Amino acid sequence: MLAGVRTIDWVDGAVEIVDQTALPGTTRILRLSTVDELVSAVRRLAVRGAPAIGVAGALGVALAARLHDGEELAHAVHLIETARPTAVNLARGARRVAARLPEGPDAALAEALAVRDEEIASSAAMARLGADLVTSLCGPRPRLLTHCNTGALATVVGGTALSVAFELHGRGALGGVVASETRPLLQGARLTAWELGQAGIGYRIAVDGAGPFLMARGEVDAVIVGADRICANGDVVNKVGTYAHALGARAAGIPFVAVAPESTVDMDTPSGAAVEIEDRGAAEVLSYGWAPEGADAVNPAFDVTPAALVTAIVTDQRVVRLDRGEKL
Repeated sequence: MLAGVRTIDWVDGAVEIVDQTALPGTTRILRLSTVDELVSAVRRLAVRGAPAIGVAGALGVALAARLHDGEELAHAVHLIETARPTAVNLARGARRVAARLPEGPDAALAEALAVRDEEIASSAAMARLGADLVTSLCGPRPRLLTHCNTGALATVVGGTALSVAFELHGRGALGGVVASETRPLLQGARLTAWELGQAGIGYRIAVDGAGPFLMARGEVDAVIVGADRICANGDVVNKVGTYAHALGARAAGIPFVAVAPESTVDMDTPSGAAVEIEDRGAAEVLSYGWAPEGADAVNPAFDVTPAALVTAIVTDQRVVRLDRGEKL
């Protein structure tokens, strides 16, 4: 991990982020001093992960309050909160700070920094609660499979699902991690593997489709993932490929656990059927040059795992055992 460096922060009047598109080869800090720069960074995944883009939304509105007023400010807030549609944290962070705009730029910044600080605190709480749960479900030294990236890069520091692996490792109670590649942009292979290596944690990278078979073969004790939105009924919206891992976990009889802060729980969305799933276009799938000329592609960025397949949801405040009939 980046010692002493936050994935996203407010520094001397601008937003600074770790450019996740450059990792793992290059560690690059981007300084975003305009709303257009911030929106572009969110859209092209230079900053990504539900908690991190929630902070981006909050800091983006604080930045806009220093640069614009009137209709221009309202337009800037709209651009920020709609930069990506699926993760609830982005719009929630932007709207929370926007509510303070009548009090002036300083009040907006104070609220944005509060959003940042709450996400930092929540990572530590999720790590403890998640590690305790996984140990109780799987026994000592569980072997975990995770999908996409849910470490410090997806938050500010610490992480969501990956923070649980860090906590277990710190306790000397982790048996290893399988990181699925996460097609098509390889956040698991590029980012999760990098964070695990930085933390000194043993890991193996697996192609996405191998996950259910590894579970069936007894090489995984639990699947642990993050979430971009958790619906009121317990449906989990997360990076595409998550649903397949949940089906594999159910078939293998192992726990499937989602870890996300309370800011990702959206009680205003009744189920996954009501969530707009971002389609990122064919280019991301076809740009590798493997497909024949003229091929088309479908590229949903997220999928919905039904609550019936979820063993538990861990937030920074609680553990909800859906497998026992508990409700959010």
